[in-house]
Parts: sequence; C-alpha cells; structure tokens
Amino acid sequence: MRRPRGELGPRAPRPTEGAICAGPGEPWSPSPNSMLRVLLSAQASSARLSGLLLLPPVQPYCLGPNKWGDRPPGGAPHAGPVQGLQRLLEQARSPGELLRWLGQNPTKVRAHHYPVALRRLGQLLGSQPRPPPVEQATLQDLSQLIIRNCPSFDIHTIHVCLHLAVLLGFPSDGPLVCALEQEQRFRLPPKPPPPLQPVLRGGLRLEAALSCPRFQRHPQHHLIRSLAEARPEELTPHVMVLLAQHLARHRLREPQLLEAIAHFLVAQEAQLNSKVVQKLVLPFGRLNYLPLEEQFMPCLERILAREAGVAPLATVNILMSLCQLRCLPFRALHFVFSPGFISHISGTPHALIVRRYLSLLDTAVELELPGYRGPRLPRRQQVPIFPQPLITDRARCKYSHKDIVAEGLRQLLGEEKYRQDLTVPPGYCTDFLLCVSSSGAVLPVRTQDPFLPYPPRSCPYTTRDPAQRVVLMLRERWHFCRDGRVLLGSRALRERHLGLMGYQLLPLPFEELESQRGLPQLKSYLRQKLQALGLRWGPEGG
Repeated sequence: MRRPRGELGPRAPRPTEGAICAGPGEPWSPSPNSMLRVLLSAQASSARLSGLLLLPPVQPYCLGPNKWGDRPPGGAPHAGPVQGLQRLLEQARSPGELLRWLGQNPTKVRAHHYPVALRRLGQLLGSQPRPPPVEQATLQDLSQLIIRNCPSFDIHTIHVCLHLAVLLGFPSDGPLVCALEQEQRFRLPPKPPPPLQPVLRGGLRLEAALSCPRFQRHPQHHLIRSLAEARPEELTPHVMVLLAQHLARHRLREPQLLEAIAHFLVAQEAQLNSKVVQKLVLPFGRLNYLPLEEQFMPCLERILAREAGVAPLATVNILMSLCQLRCLPFRALHFVFSPGFISHISGTPHALIVRRYLSLLDTAVELELPGYRGPRLPRRQQVPIFPQPLITDRARCKYSHKDIVAEGLRQLLGEEKYRQDLTVPPGYCTDFLLCVSSSGAVLPVRTQDPFLPYPPRSCPYTTRDPAQRVVLMLRERWHFCRDGRVLLGSRALRERHLGLMGYQLLPLPFEELESQRGLPQLKSYLRQKLQALGLRWGPEGG
C-alpha cells in the first residue's frame, strides 16, 4: 500500500538529474535579485544571503537530548524519522516543498528542523541560474509555523532562527522577527540595574567628551565645558588620567586643560601614587609645557622622594618627562643613579628600557647640569639612547620628506658627501650629516670621522681638527604639537643635546618643504639653505 503524498517514508526522495539545488556543504553564489527580498520589501544583500551559507548545518544532537538525539545525523538507510525529515528538508527543491514537509508531518517535526528549513530556504533563493518562484502565502505559512512553535524552542534554536530570519530579509518589525525576539527576551535572565554612581556623573560626561567624534575638530570646547560642569569630587584620578593620555596622544597643547591637570595633581598629592603620577605628567613633557602652577615641581619632588623605591619604572618615567622640561631634581637623580637602585632594576623585566632612560638622564646631566656633583650611571651600564629612528617616524615614513630630501642632496652634493640616518654617540639618530672643513667645503664623509667626541668635556677643543659636523634636521608636521608652533618635548630634547655636543643644526621645517613643487625647486631650496651657512661644494668647494 502506497503512503499518502507528504508522509515520511523509509527513504528520502532523490533529486532529479540536473536539479539546480545544491546539497549541504556545497558552495553557493546567491543572486542579488532574490525573490524573497522583493516579496518582503527588505534591503537584504547578497552578502546577507551568503551569511546563511557560511553557517554550518544544524545538527539535532546539539540542540538538546531527545530519543533520537543520540544517533548521529547522516545518510544511514535506517536513520530515525527525525533524521529522515532533516534530510528531506535539506534536499527540498522549492520553498513549497519545504513547507509541505513541515506542515504534513507535525508529529515528526522537532525544534531544530526550523533552522534547517530557514537555511535551506536561503540556499534555494541563492541558487543559480535563477531562484525558484516564491509565493507570499508560502512565506506567511512558514512564518506562522515558526511563530506557533517557537515557545517550545530552546535559547540556541531561537537565536539561530532569529539570525537566519534577519539574514533572509524578514522585516525587523514583522511578526516572525518580533515573536523570536520576544521569546529570546523571555529566555535571557534579567540584567540587574546598574548601581547608582552620582559622584562619577561629571566624570562620565568628561569620558564621553573624550570619545566624541567631534573631539578632533574642537577638542578644547568639549573638555573645558565638561571640566567646568564637574564638581571637584567628580574629577577622579581615572578621569584625569584619561584626559592626560588623550592630550599626549593627539599632541593637544591646551594650556587650560594642562593647568587643570597640574592643579589636580597638587590638590590630590596625598592620594596619588607614582604609577598614576607618571601618566598625569606625561603630557607636560611630551607637549613641552611647563605649567604655571607654582607647586607643580615641589609636589613632584615630594612624590618622587616618597615613591621612588616603590615603582622604579614609574619613577624613571616621571624623570623623563621632567628631563624634557629641563627641570630635573637633584635629589631624585641621586637616588636613581645610586648603586642600590641600579642593582635593583637589573633583575626586572623592564631593565633594558630603564637603562635606556637612565642613559638619557645621564646625558642630560652631562650636558645640561654642570653643577651636579652626585653619582652618575656607570659606563658599563650605559646603552644607546635612541639607536634607530623613533616609532612615529617609522610609522609615518610614507608621509615623510626624507626620501626626496635625500635625492636632492644626492644630486646636489653627491652620495659620498652626506650620511643618512647615522646614529651618533650617545645614541641620537640624525637625519642627514655633513662634514665641513674650516673653509666651508663639504668633505667626503668616508675621509672624516663623522662623530664628535662624547662626552665633550673629556676632549678639550683644539684647532688641529676644525672640521664641523652639520646635521640637517627634518621638522615634519608630526614633530610639533597640534598647533604646529611648538616642537614636541622629545624632538626639542634631541636638538638641544646635539647642539650642546657641538653639532651645527640646520632645521628644515615642514612648511618650507611642503611649499617646494618638485625636485628642481627642492634642490634650489637646499642650495640656498647650505649656502646661507657658508658651505661650498663641487669643483670650487674642493
């Protein structure tokens, strides 16, 4: 006796030869003109349909135990009726056939069959050369089946069905998506209300201002307004650290905001440790700004005296910021150059970076503090300060003028008469270095020692070697604070120290470099710059 059409048989019907419907796991190329999208008036794209095809086939045993769930899915000839229905859905050749298998076998349908049906619907609508026709009534009947049965779904099945329905283009305010979202809300545990934090409301306003997209265009307006509206107790260390980091990261030299940080540091001195203080003082050194707050330096000296032995890296970071400001306290230098401190940091994970910072501090003592008589960093502990171009220069190399300046110098002087990216003792990287005779002739670098002796005090000046070393310093746009007028602290420190070591500096500002149109104009510009120093080259220069 033959079974009525639509009931489950022991074997799945095989698709006819030449059918356009691919089986599970086969690649699909969804059509951008999906019939479902037209019927539902949704803005579904081919990418959304392709998202359906990337989802793995839904397996019944992963959706909860049942009397058939222990048996693996697949094509075993004697698989249970649940797996048999899943195979029929996966091999359906039209949306109408999908609906027929679901509607005419109510006792065999399980929750996991509905995600299988939705996924197969997406595959059918994405098939080539053209998708099968879809009737509005078929889609409505399928939606009603899912809506009627979704109260029995577990949370995973609801989530998968909701995801597939959205990818297929069912309207977000339609009955299917609304019903699934409502069931999803019922399954999820309610979130406890957030604790009230009235003290941080002003701080949260400031945090919101820091992350505002308009901050890049009008940063000071947002932050000054937030600071003005905040009460003193609302300006927490966390909020002020966020402000300091944002100013430093974006090179924003805003005096009112920097003074507010300095005042906060002085007012909250007793509550701040050195790890917080290092973040608060970072923008002052980076932005080359010494605050007007009279107690700023005395406060930092007291904090350093109190915290120096607790956090060595934070202590050295604070001193690095003060070094850029030329405000190094002698007492703190005595401590960090002491044998005990150096021995203590030698076994720490950040020993190399601390030694590099100590080497820079020792250079600053050598060049800028002739009155210092305390301990110094032993020679065996010294390392090159900046042995390669700084990270910001490497990150922006494609925007730099270095390559075109190098080409201009090559055509103007010749390759043998300059050195590029040469690191000179005690570890400063130069952009371009020239050796110049006492008469102003540019000499081949290979015939000269390009380095001046360091430390300069240990080698008294003599007239036997009057050759000068001229360093061409690129001043790119990102070497300045955002206003474009003040050099960043690290750049100003490098130029200051190179000058104190005896190198003659020739700055090349970005405004002048950007105004040159092409290599011929740049060569003329470089010629004028070098001749203004009295330099000669070529046949007449020797």
